[in-house]
Amino acid sequence: MPTPLAVIERLAAMVANGTLLSDIGVSLLRIALAFLASTMMAVAIGVLAGTYGIWRAVIEPLVDFVRYMPVVAFVPLTILWVGTDEFQKLLVIWIGTFFQQVLMIMDAARRVPQDYIGLGRTLGMSNLAIVRRIVLPGALPDIWDATRICLGWAWTWLVLAELVAANSGMGYRIVVSQRYFQTDTIIGYILVLGLLGLLTDQIMRLVERRLFRYRQGA
Repeated sequence: MPTPLAVIERLAAMVANGTLLSDIGVSLLRIALAFLASTMMAVAIGVLAGTYGIWRAVIEPLVDFVRYMPVVAFVPLTILWVGTDEFQKLLVIWIGTFFQQVLMIMDAARRVPQDYIGLGRTLGMSNLAIVRRIVLPGALPDIWDATRICLGWAWTWLVLAELVAANSGMGYRIVVSQRYFQTDTIIGYILVLGLLGLLTDQIMRLVERRLFRYRQGA
């Protein structure tokens, strides 16, 4: 085990030569693209399934089935299907977050009071208008919570994606350091990953307090 001072010195050296900042930039870009795609698709499908029973009957069993499959098992398959380029890394993160988000967002949509939806139908609103003006705004605070939780999981799948068949990113640097017994680099990168995860979570919390002040007051 390296001393704390050795870890700090190693990280400082990697900041000075640009390695750490480059790895962070690559990893942040990957997680941003994959998680944004996952969230946009999960919101659309989850709200639809949470609002209409017929769609829930179709989507929920399939998503429930897939979400229990270990993401690790999909890594070699994604390499066989799409190769080892950037899309493969994004696909691993997407698989690890999409199905969980769908179920959580679906539950958020289901918690919108049915009286509100019934009122919308009484006023002659179309199904699309009900989803857009009643269900989505009513479920948005819970959807944000679900997204924040899944973002934490996305960091785990990011490292997994970069541990295999990668040539850049923080996970890749950990693998390279393991080959050369550079435990100070490994521990340093683990600490940086934890700090980045904590930072993104706190940013999400801050935005939540700004967007949903009415919920805090309740």
